Amino acid sequence: MSDTELAIALSTFGARAELLSAAEKNELDEQGYLALPNVLDDGELRSLVRRFDELVAEEGDKAGLEAHQEAGTARLADLVDKGPVFDLCWNNPRQLSAVAHVLGWRDFKVFSLNGRSALPGEGHQALHVDWRGAVVPGDYHISNSIWMLDDFTEANGATRVVPGSHRWGRVPAEAMPDPRATHPDQVLVLGQAGTVVIFNSHLWHGGTQNRTDQPRRALHSAYVRRDGPQQTVFRDYLRPTTYQRLSPAQRYLLAV
Repeated sequence: MSDTELAIALSTFGARAELLSAAEKNELDEQGYLALPNVLDDGELRSLVRRFDELVAEEGDKAGLEAHQEAGTARLADLVDKGPVFDLCWNNPRQLSAVAHVLGWRDFKVFSLNGRSALPGEGHQALHVDWRGAVVPGDYHISNSIWMLDDFTEANGATRVVPGSHRWGRVPAEAMPDPRATHPDQVLVLGQAGTVVIFNSHLWHGGTQNRTDQPRRALHSAYVRRDGPQQTVFRDYLRPTTYQRLSPAQRYLLAV
């Protein structure tokens, strides 16, 4: 695959550099994350939440096995296979434009399409990155997106990030005695349901404890440079019926 083929595929989704303002690009470059409010409308949110909850109930203790399970959360994985409603969260033109900006418009593919629900009293994570180690600033391999299916508040387990940490050339486990502890520069990523937050996955980040009596649901669509590994190897999981419904551009992004 080539960068030219990437450009052709992304143009199919309507993604292009001009969809982001100079200020939005600068926020991704300097802070490492960008929030786009109101990307999902009320009807789309209801459909995603309904399907999310159905899958949690149907899959039970097997939920998330295609990628990762985590105590204190309801995890889902391989969501490409589990309903076209999830296409909203990996085919969005502004999302793809932001991911491409983070990755320098290098050739990339979908890393994973997962769900995570922080359960009441649970959900706190160590600060971490989504790569195997530190990278040279600017040589970024992976970018992620958080789709808020519920409001992200100070109380319900919103993601914490350390702005600018993607440019430090270090990972939390190397720099902090306890990555589960509060970092002096961390901020909570707050927003209303329907917001998507695109972030450089080399940014230090982690979930916080959900101190409410309701779950806090989100979807995560991540992308990795073409020469990197996928968390979910879609060619090993994709159902024939799913493959048939996908467009060539979608198959390209999934590397199937």
